[in-house]
This record gives sequence, structure tokens and C-alpha cells, in this order.
Amino acid sequence: MASAPELGASADALLTVVRRVSIAGGFAEAGPLRADCLRLARKVSLLVHLLEEIRDSAAAANPTPPSSPVASSSSRTSPSSFLADLTAALEAVERFLILACRPPSADAPNDMINKHMAVQCQYATWQLEKTLGNLPSDYFDISDEVQEQVELVRAQLRRAAEKDKSNLQIFSEIYDILFHVRCEEVMLQSSSCHKALKNDNPGHADIDFQKIIVLVAEVNGRSEPEAKEIESILLGRLQKAGLGDPDKTVGDDMKSSNDAQKTFDEIKKPDSPEIPRDFRCPISLELMRDPVIVATGQTYERSSIQRWIDCGNRSCPKTQQKLQHLTLTPNYVLRSLIMQWCEENGIQRPHGLTSGRIRKSNGSYHEICGDTAKIEALVHSLSSSSMEEQRSAAAEIRSLAKRSTDNRILIAEAGAIPVLVTLLSADDPKIQEHAVTSILNLSIYDNNKGIIMLAGAIPPMIKILNSGNMEARENAAAAIFSLSLVDENKITIGGTPGAVESLVKLLQNGSPRGKKDAATALFNLCIYHGNKVRAVWAGILTPLLDMLKDPSSNCMTDEALTILSVLVSHQEGKVAVVKANMIPLLIDLLRTSQPRNKENSAAILLALCKKNHENLECIARLGALIPLTELARSGTDRAKRKATSLLEHLNKLQTH
Repeated sequence: MASAPELGASADALLTVVRRVSIAGGFAEAGPLRADCLRLARKVSLLVHLLEEIRDSAAAANPTPPSSPVASSSSRTSPSSFLADLTAALEAVERFLILACRPPSADAPNDMINKHMAVQCQYATWQLEKTLGNLPSDYFDISDEVQEQVELVRAQLRRAAEKDKSNLQIFSEIYDILFHVRCEEVMLQSSSCHKALKNDNPGHADIDFQKIIVLVAEVNGRSEPEAKEIESILLGRLQKAGLGDPDKTVGDDMKSSNDAQKTFDEIKKPDSPEIPRDFRCPISLELMRDPVIVATGQTYERSSIQRWIDCGNRSCPKTQQKLQHLTLTPNYVLRSLIMQWCEENGIQRPHGLTSGRIRKSNGSYHEICGDTAKIEALVHSLSSSSMEEQRSAAAEIRSLAKRSTDNRILIAEAGAIPVLVTLLSADDPKIQEHAVTSILNLSIYDNNKGIIMLAGAIPPMIKILNSGNMEARENAAAAIFSLSLVDENKITIGGTPGAVESLVKLLQNGSPRGKKDAATALFNLCIYHGNKVRAVWAGILTPLLDMLKDPSSNCMTDEALTILSVLVSHQEGKVAVVKANMIPLLIDLLRTSQPRNKENSAAILLALCKKNHENLECIARLGALIPLTELARSGTDRAKRKATSLLEHLNKLQTH
């Protein structure tokens, strides 16, 4: 088995691959598969947190051995084998993206090239999902938050890979041969099998069996002779198992992989003109919703350039010049032009809405019902010169948007969102309150989230967080939480000046409901790694410390611990928590708090003690041994795991 330093080095190397894939995804151009390249790269980028936790775990003095009951209960592969398989899977994704950047060949028609690329995309997606399913999470002590994120990525990969299930059995057989069959077994296959596979059928209209093998071999970096050896083995297996005619072709309806989050390219009408080049982000190649200018004068989509900066890059992606500062200046002129272009081309129409119908997840259609004339009249009144009329219309829209999904769709269709965003800056506090609450209610319908972000709602909502009446502040925090459920929006919102600071201020000084709304929004934003340090810099630990100290704030203890459990996955978060003298409070909670709070306290303490002998000695001095022993015996399943792991570290400390 590989040593801990070797596992850590492997995780570090994989982090480099992930960063390369994240960047390559933005520059891959594969015709109809361009969006699939972007989506696949985005899913890979979400694995950064997993690899960081694997690296941290491997760097600990003595991680749980794989032979222990804890590790063996959920592991289907050894840690070193998992990292080797993950390396192969990520390199397959990277290789696919590189292949997608190749200029089209003059010898092959575009439709055939696209089908070949679709097979390689599907296989790379399938291989990555299969590998993640073998994650030995207990061995690496992966946090529940990251495990949930990995499961989400797996679910998205699985949906994408299963768009055409006819290839999955072939993929499984090829994968088994590529990674688990010994070389001598390859050579034992008879040449007659290879010849039988070569009988081409001139009636093939798509991709034959042999071509799939070649394509999969290529995306895994294997040579043509190796692909032929795989053909020979696979034919023998299929004939022995009676799996049917190996010359069966891939179906005509090979579809591009799909993702839960739709891009603006998919929102636009089929007959809309091509998006102007200047409206596309140079990184993501997608229509910009929130264009910002960097120090070199280049314009990017805020979330894309913010992700680039958060990965430690300090150069302009387009010009490669060093960024003299990291300020992102909104490009209001370009955003206005983009919004005008969207309006002219119908791109603000929510995806799935066709002639008064919305497509449901089962493929059926639901007829949209509502008083369209009334809604259009109310939206018109929002722009009235009468403040009273504006206030009345905003209140009515607020009420309608609360009642049903149909109303949320129709209100957005009537063009209310940009007008409501304008009213966020109204002089009348009640109009502000109605406007922000309307936006909150409208954001419940997922397809409205993109329109709200495109309309530039975040900066005026930040102003409301700072100076609006308390109900408006509460609902602004709730709206930010709702919008941040989209991963890309976590980056955009967190990178908007004052967003995190304003939420921290509400967490410190708000009403009980305001504090809960702020805590929920901050927790969700901090799932994105780059926002953790922003929250620490914004002073989030001060209100969290107050919540843990004050017995009267017992209802907020759970929220405080949940946020802390996310912050300590970042090194700066760990250091700040220790400096704030939170360890004694966490140990007290192990003794006296509710089961869930004990569980979170143990998880936070374990994170603080990883790779930190000084923190481990501190919890030993403060008497954590007894409550941890009790928790390991009678706590929740997760609490038992965390407490047991901490006790093992403490026992090792005493024996040294």
C-alpha cells in the first residue's frame, strides 16, 4: 500500500489536473459539444474540495489503516488504487477536452466527427462517475459536506452518461480490459476473433462496435495496437456470454449530455441569431450576465474570472499579463447592450415555457394558468410616476409571486424582474421591501434565478442589507440564499463587493429571523471554497462566537456550528477559529449540547487537529477525552466516527 506522503503527493498532482481541466473546458470547441465540454469541466472543478481533504488526510500522522472495520465498511477499493483510478479518469476527461480542441479533419464529415466526440464525452463522463463511486471516504475522513458534493457530482455525471444506455455495457467491458486484465491474457486471444470483428457492414450509418473501442482507447491514451488487442478480448467475451452481434451500431439519437443548470445558449430560441462574440466570456465562451473589467482592460463574466483568481492565478487569461490589482469593475455599458440584445431576441423567456406550457420532469406539459392581463397591467404600474401606484403594484406582485409557480412564470414573462430590480433602489422603504420580497418569491422558480442575476439584483440588495428596514433586510438575505443555490451564483455573489460583509453584519445585529436568514445564506455561500476566507476576513467569527457563548441564543447554536464546520475546511478558517479561542467552547458543547451539536463540535475539533499537534495537545489539556469517549459510545453514527478518530489521535499523542 502507498505511504501517506505518496497519497498526499498523488492528491496534489490530481489538484493540478483538475485546475488544468477547469481551464481547458473553457477553451474547448467541439461544435455542438461545446456546452458538454463546459459542463464536464465544471463538474470536475467541484472535486477540488475532495482532493484537498484527501491531501490533508494523507498528510496526517497516521490515517485509519484500510484494514480497520471503519475503513473496510464502506471502501470498495484501496486508497492508492482509488487515486490511481481517479488519475486515469481525470486524465481521460482532460484528453477528451484536448481532442475537442482539434481542428476538424477535411477527410471526415462534421456529423461523424461530432458523433465520435459524443462517444468519447460519454465514456469520459461514465468513467469518472464509476471511479467516484469507489471513494474510500472513511479512510480519508471526508467531511459530510464534501461527500454530499461528490454525490451531487456523481448524480449529474450519471444522468449525462445514461442519456444513451446502449453504450454502457460496452464501456464496462472496455474499462475492465483497460484497467484490470493482465497483458498475457491479451496475447492469449485468438487472431480469428479479431478477424471476425473486422467484417464491416456497409449498411452502418453511425458508429460501429470497433470504432467505439478505438475512440475509448484514444481518450484513455492507448495506442492503436492496444485498441486492436482490446477488440480481440472483447469479441471473445461477447461471443462467450452471448451478448449479441458486436456489429450493432450506436443509435442515431445520440444526445449531448445534459446538466441540471441550463446555460443561456439553451434558453435562447432555436431561430435566434448567433450570440455576438463580444458578448461571450473569453473563459466560458457563454453569454455574459455580469461582465466585469480586470486590470488589463479585458472583460470577463464575473463568476468565471473570480473562479480563475480564487484558484491562485494573478494573470489575465486572455493576454497573460500580470494583473496589477484584483479589482473587478462592472462593465455597465456592455451589460446594458447584452440585456438589450437578449430582449430583442427573446432570451429572457424561461427555458421550458412554450406557448403557455411548461415542460415537467417526466416529459409531460403543464398548462400555465393565470391572469395575464392583470399581471401585465401591474408590471406597467411598477414604472408609474406615482409612488403610491408603484407601491400598490409591487405589493400585489409580491402577493401573486408567493402563491404559485404559474404566477412566478407569468410575472417574469411580463418583464417584471428588471423593473423590480430598479425599485430596489427606490427612496420609499416600503417599495424597497415589496420589491425585494417579490424577487425572493420569484427566485423560487429556478429558471428565474438567471434572469434575476442578469438584471443585476445583487448590488442593490446589498444596499438593502445595510440600510433597508428589518423585513427588507431579512428578505434580501433570504433572496441571496435562494439565488446562491446555483453554484455559479455562489461565486458571483461572494465576489460582489460588500455581499459577505453585509450578511455578516446582519448575522451580528439583525432580528432573530434576520440572523437565521443571514446564517443560511452565509453557509450556502461558504460551500464555495473561495468564499470561506472572505467570510473570515469579514469578521464572521465574532457573531459565531457570541452565539456559542450566549445560552439565550441556543436556537442559533446549530447554525453557528454548521457554518464553522464549513469554514474549518479552509486553512485560514482553521487558524482563525483557534485564535478566536473557540476550542474550549466546542469541548463544552461535547458535554452539554444536543446530539446534532455534539456531532458538529466533534467534526470541527477533528478538522482543527488534523496535521496540528498543538491543537491536539490543547484539547487533551482541556479534558476532551471523557466527553469524546461518551460520544463514541452513544452519539449519532457520524458523531461516533468523528469521536473515534479523535480518540485515536489522542491515544497516539499519549504514547509518544
